[in-house]
Amino acid sequence: MAEIISVNISAAKGTRKAPAASAELRPGHGVAGDGHAGGWHRQLSLLAAESIEKIRAKGLDVGPGDFAENITTGGIDLVSLPVGTLLRLGDALVRISQIGKKCHGRCEIFRQAGDCVMPREGVFAVVLEGATVSAGDAVSVVGAGGSAAAGRASASEGSRP
Repeated sequence: MAEIISVNISAAKGTRKAPAASAELRPGHGVAGDGHAGGWHRQLSLLAAESIEKIRAKGLDVGPGDFAENITTGGIDLVSLPVGTLLRLGDALVRISQIGKKCHGRCEIFRQAGDCVMPREGVFAVVLEGATVSAGDAVSVVGAGGSAAAGRASASEGSRP
């Protein structure tokens, strides 16, 4: 069963996120109290625990939230899901809006490991139906929908960092 491993929040951008007991996902906004929330196509960020393990295998002591993801999942291959996929996170409904992102600078993880998975395997979404989510909540694909306009990150990405 796919599930939420960790819910992570930070008020500031450009920092690791701290695990939280739960988070309120707001439609059209993202995670209440998170620095990356707002009315844009990357309201919510997700990263698979399996992706984090790739960096741990390189000898770094990293875990959920260290890649600034809001939701760490387990048991689902997020990066293989196409843009437009609808995901149920507990009682919330989100639509994948982007896969990967252009890094505008080398993050702390990249400097330590020589690699970072978020630009390739981070998944971004918009919140369609809000709810409070917590670790242990189920994650499921419920269909396809919406626009694939955002697509995969490119070198010409001109959206907010």
